[in-house]
Amino acid sequence: MTGRTYRESGVDLDAAVKVRDLFKPHIRSTFGPQVLSDVGLFGGLYHLQGYHDLVLVASTDGVGTKLKLAHWLGQYESIGHDVVNQSVNDVLTTGARPLFFLDYVAVPSLTSVHLEALVKGMADACRSAGCALLGGETSQLTDVFTPGSFELVGFVVGAAERDALLNPSKVEEGDILISLPSSGLHTNGYSLVRTVFDLERDQSPLREHYPELGRTLGEALLEPHRSYWPILEPVLSLVKAMAHITGGGLAENLPRVLPPGLEGRVDRSSWRVPPVFGVIQERGAIATDEMERVFNMGVGMVLVCAPDRAADVRDALPEAWILGEVVRSVMPS
Repeated sequence: MTGRTYRESGVDLDAAVKVRDLFKPHIRSTFGPQVLSDVGLFGGLYHLQGYHDLVLVASTDGVGTKLKLAHWLGQYESIGHDVVNQSVNDVLTTGARPLFFLDYVAVPSLTSVHLEALVKGMADACRSAGCALLGGETSQLTDVFTPGSFELVGFVVGAAERDALLNPSKVEEGDILISLPSSGLHTNGYSLVRTVFDLERDQSPLREHYPELGRTLGEALLEPHRSYWPILEPVLSLVKAMAHITGGGLAENLPRVLPPGLEGRVDRSSWRVPPVFGVIQERGAIATDEMERVFNMGVGMVLVCAPDRAADVRDALPEAWILGEVVRSVMPS
């Protein structure tokens, strides 16, 4: 008897098997002795060892409309880095070590080339962070996504000793704000960028070379979201709190790690805003306060430490600079 098939409905099971086979070497490259399961089981097994008073820390996020730029430019590996690094940075702000990462990819159909590039990017980022790409899910959703569109979401679990967790409640007036640079827009503000350059209508601006960027606009915009774990792990014991500067910029993210009654006094002359933000601002005639609400403006992570620890932190982090200090909030009259 011959009837309708799943493939005719938009789901290709044979292609799914082939794609999973492409993924396996990349995924296995992130495994350490703590991973007790191989690729393909219904659940990933991770053996926790060496902790006395364990606290698990979890985070999840997507890449947003940066996905569209990756599709338009046919470059997918960098957003694999993005989806891992942004969540690794979030758990890092608690002082936790990233343990393992899970991904969810939803596509209209399985295109092996870009899916393998995505997974390779995730695996590379996981290895850099010392965490396992423990598992994931790839869904073929033919009637949900239009051709070329897809969704990418990541989940990370980290761990720390309870007494080693960063504690924003210990932040005091006079503490020092130390910043590390971003690598670009990271994963925020791309809806505004698409509007400013009218990219839904015409993607050619992405291929335009800008002397001040030293590359094309598209290359600058696809610069991966930086991971701060490798360089910050050695200084975690010197830090009281840490803010990952994502959507909302400094204005929204720094207050999240400051106790009530305190605020950050930021010296905006302490760093040079990277030129990619100037290109966007000039093209869109965007007000500076709007730019600072949407983008990180070159500040990727802010550390809060006691004044007597600031020199040690800066010595360990050659890229870092003094961003400002913690002061008493100015109460409204």
